[in-house]
Amino acid sequence: MRQDQGEPYQRRSAGVYAVADRAGSGSVANPRPVLYDAVLLDRDGTLIEDVPYNGDPEKVRPVPGARAALDRLRAAGLRLAVVTNQSGLARGYFTGEQMRAVHARVEDLLGRFDAWLVCPHDDADGCDCRKPAPGLVHAAARELGTTASRCVLVGDIGRDVAAALAAGAAGVLVPTPVTRPEEIAAAGWVATDLPAAVDEILRRQQAVQPPTPPGVPVRTALVVRSDSAGDMLVTGPAIRAVAAGAQRVVLLCGPRGRAAADLLPGVDEIIEHPLPWIDPTPAPVDPEAMRSLTARLSAVDADEAVVFTSFHQSALPLALLLRMAGIGRIAAISDDYPGSLLDIRHRVPVGVPEPERALSLAAAAGHRLPDGDEPVLRLRRDAMAPRPADLGEPGYVVLHPGSAASSRACPPELATRIAGALTAAGHRVLVTGGSDERAVTARVAAAGGTDLGGRTDLAGLAAIVADAGAVVVGNTGPAHLAAAAGVPVVSLFAPTVPFGQWGPYRVPTVRLGDAATACRDTRAASCPVPGHPCLSGIDPDEVVDALRTLAVGGGGGR
Repeated sequence: MRQDQGEPYQRRSAGVYAVADRAGSGSVANPRPVLYDAVLLDRDGTLIEDVPYNGDPEKVRPVPGARAALDRLRAAGLRLAVVTNQSGLARGYFTGEQMRAVHARVEDLLGRFDAWLVCPHDDADGCDCRKPAPGLVHAAARELGTTASRCVLVGDIGRDVAAALAAGAAGVLVPTPVTRPEEIAAAGWVATDLPAAVDEILRRQQAVQPPTPPGVPVRTALVVRSDSAGDMLVTGPAIRAVAAGAQRVVLLCGPRGRAAADLLPGVDEIIEHPLPWIDPTPAPVDPEAMRSLTARLSAVDADEAVVFTSFHQSALPLALLLRMAGIGRIAAISDDYPGSLLDIRHRVPVGVPEPERALSLAAAAGHRLPDGDEPVLRLRRDAMAPRPADLGEPGYVVLHPGSAASSRACPPELATRIAGALTAAGHRVLVTGGSDERAVTARVAAAGGTDLGGRTDLAGLAAIVADAGAVVVGNTGPAHLAAAAGVPVVSLFAPTVPFGQWGPYRVPTVRLGDAATACRDTRAASCPVPGHPCLSGIDPDEVVDALRTLAVGGGGGR
């Protein structure tokens, strides 16, 4: 068993690579770190009863509770816009004047909206504004003076959620009788009705704000995340929040997450030590190793500890060691009774994205992101390895077929066909993977692309991903690297864990795959269903179309 390893270094002022660094996707300056500036709402079936091709104001009927729910959003300072497909204009079923009369009636009943964004086209027109394309979402964000990543869209069908994801916004599905079961299965965030959607929007917005204003900075804070690289990356915003309220931050991580820990801003020192109650294939508990860890934690002399865990893990074993190490204030998420092990016992509803789950714990401990810092994933620029010069200009497509959990990997035969389809469509393809995946990457790259299997560590992969036009990847670490660099993701997402918790965070995304297969929510590391049906049914042309939706053109341009 590896013993604890510490390496102090200062990196608080290091440059970071984030969404704001990519042309065209920068954040609007906002001194108050919040999740959302605006709520975008579909019209028919979401705000008002769905009357097909309605041009008659007298037929407008609000859904139950709509006015009160919208007024709550207005009172919270959120701007509101309607984003609606109205192909009846293209088909001649009603005129623009009739549509505007309907909208005037909607405002009579539900109050004023800050903007109305309408797609007047039919599916056959091939526009970029008709949902599920993201054009309306981007247009609404511009109209409201914000960015798509600071918007949440509420709608009643899969097209609404897909448009939100493709723009990098959050999407809430409020099903109605016309919503298909597969749309419900694929949605990462589902609410029973519009008032319930508003309740959760406001709850999530409030959850990342400390209950009291930040006080005097603590001298030393210990933060903990003992998981894999992806788990570490999604905890980054919360670690930055703690760093904003502490003079020194020490991070305890495990061997699987160390390479990602080295990429995170806001950390002054790293302690590496495996935790047998967290690791998926743990060694037996070694009392001497636990005594060594406790002594090392005591030497940190931390004023407080914030223990970040996944929703299926317990923070209490480590909390006991932290108490034995003399740390006087400990915060963690715990559904189990903690006794005297925790000073701040935080609880989070099921389904919250992992970055927000961690941010809410930091807030409960009294920490928030500093003014001007967005709640997005970020990487340290100076920690990335130089990108190999032989890869050509930026804008290529990274195809990463593997995963540490085989259940979440893209089947090699599918990845091979995807590589061929992308190359045929004019994309430059780089196939990435670890040293143990070289056989797979070589096979995939033979169909079209450059084989980088085993050529990079995580820091090198981060540099490659940061210059990509898009990343095609399953639910694994490189998806979160892409999110941290603001790179669009085609997510080949196996539903063994919830997409709403583990999907690429606040970055333009198209999700592909069958979300309703038998492996759903099993957390299986190996595929429990013969044939890997959640991903094997993907048509490679869907990946090509997804890149087009994300405005990633053949040849790598964006």
